[in-house]
Amino acid sequence: MTTLSNIRNFAIIAHIDHGKSTLADRMIQLCGGLAEREMKEQVLDTMDIERERGITIKAQAVQLAWRAPDARIWQLNLMDTPGHVDFGYEVSRSLAACEGSLLVVDASQGVEAQTLANVYQAIDADHEIIPVLNKIDLPAADPDRVRRQIEDVIGLDASDAIEVSAKTGQGIEQVLQALTERLPPPSGNAEAPLKALLVDSWYDPYLGVIALVRVFDGQLRKGQKIRMLQTGAVHQVERVGVFTPKLLETGELGPGEIGFVTAAIKTVADCRVGDTLTGDRRPADSSLPGFKPSVPVVFCGLFPVDSAEYGHLRESLEKLQLNDASFSFEPEMSAALGFGLRCGFLGLLHLEIIQERLAREFDLDLITTAPSVVYRVTLTSGEVIELHNPSDMPDPVRIVGIEEPWITATILVSDEYLGSILALCTERRGEQVELTYVGSRAMVVYRLPLNEVVFDFYDRLKSVSRGYASFDYQIDGYREGDLVRMSLLVNSEPVDALSMIVHASQAEPRGRALCGRLKELIPRQLFKVPIQAAIGGRIIARETISAMRKDVTAKCYGGDVSRKRKLLERQKEGKKRMRRFGKVEIPQSAFIEALRMGDA
Repeated sequence: MTTLSNIRNFAIIAHIDHGKSTLADRMIQLCGGLAEREMKEQVLDTMDIERERGITIKAQAVQLAWRAPDARIWQLNLMDTPGHVDFGYEVSRSLAACEGSLLVVDASQGVEAQTLANVYQAIDADHEIIPVLNKIDLPAADPDRVRRQIEDVIGLDASDAIEVSAKTGQGIEQVLQALTERLPPPSGNAEAPLKALLVDSWYDPYLGVIALVRVFDGQLRKGQKIRMLQTGAVHQVERVGVFTPKLLETGELGPGEIGFVTAAIKTVADCRVGDTLTGDRRPADSSLPGFKPSVPVVFCGLFPVDSAEYGHLRESLEKLQLNDASFSFEPEMSAALGFGLRCGFLGLLHLEIIQERLAREFDLDLITTAPSVVYRVTLTSGEVIELHNPSDMPDPVRIVGIEEPWITATILVSDEYLGSILALCTERRGEQVELTYVGSRAMVVYRLPLNEVVFDFYDRLKSVSRGYASFDYQIDGYREGDLVRMSLLVNSEPVDALSMIVHASQAEPRGRALCGRLKELIPRQLFKVPIQAAIGGRIIARETISAMRKDVTAKCYGGDVSRKRKLLERQKEGKKRMRRFGKVEIPQSAFIEALRMGDA
């Protein structure tokens, strides 16, 4: 077994696209984790969706053995983390399993919004941080400017930042050397009762539930009986090992090591991320701190296109929840869409990824309702309720006030696009908190209502800044607002799935836009169909789908005007009667189109 002084546990943190996964590739290559023929780009991004989008979604752990120039062999436990704000929960979990971090900064782009967010998480986790300037082979690279930025914006000493090119492999040896010299070794007692943190878990069709653990004290061995301290569930360990990045069974894990364990765990409830694993015969007297539960900020309903698939959807979400503990779901019923599940996500990208994973991994065809946030409604009785679904909103007579969640957003953008960004934030009811300059780039801090951000804010931000702005946010409590529920009526029938809560000042334009879209999407009927947006009993927008008209006068020839008029009058009466009793079926494709994010 490797001695504690020879182990180093570290996470790689950075903004999106600054080269974390490529740096991990070069380290795996240099340490011989994979043979040359097995190497591919972003080897740790195992999901197809990660490769296609070029982003990391799941944090991955790898154990590497590095022989230093002095012939000493080091065990390096590397954790590659995501960069996007929606997957910040993955980052915090990875940091809890390590003692240090490699902060990767693009030498041409410099410090971005998510660089700040991730480095502050590492500082909160009491990490030793090593700055690494990546992409120095690019013509636009300016390491000296980026060093100054790191010192000015983050306050870290960057004088000994290591210059590397993860693409060409330049400087990787120095990074490995710095890890062994500058990071502290883990602490732990091999003789103490077993105490291991459950960092992550996922479902494997052959092995069942695989749990990723970091051992703090004691030994974790094959055949041992372990107990989960939170749930009290007892299991017998079947396999113990590490990822190199291939699955390698070692039979045991000691203090300071990060590896996997399988123990015939069947259900999600028995394997909670953040739980403490201990021995059944000789349990630890206290549990590890674990993780703060993630708080979903965006909610939407997921409904199967074929209602018979509801059971399959529920099972699929349970398997995904095992792999991604940061989203939640509960049953929901809609008159228009049937049985479904209301899910909570950490952001819109998170929602999109889960939706896409359900379609790919579980072959599900889904309808997604309009995303909404959690509102707090104070009733006349003094009771405060949380509102996840706009269609559950109580009668306005019973409401004293509605509070909505606000965020503090940090946007970094070059000076030429600053005007457009400020205009966009003001249009979204934003309040400017701070505007400072970091070299030629502006750092804007705004308070914004989360409701205004969940629709298309991120897309608009990227388009007005030609893709140069970076954006990060934190939840900043609740505030009372002038909020109303906007209902949609088709042929005077309310459509629950299309109702939404909006600010009174923006109800009219949003209502007009939605009515206009539905007019194009709903097929014409034999009678006129009004589409209306309403607040309570007041109609704020209307569009009318004109009736399809049969030419009832076709059989009349000659100039018998009175007979033609009589036939047209009879047709008009029939259409009136049809409109009174007729029912408009809204095709599901129209729902999907109308609810397309960013367009409503």
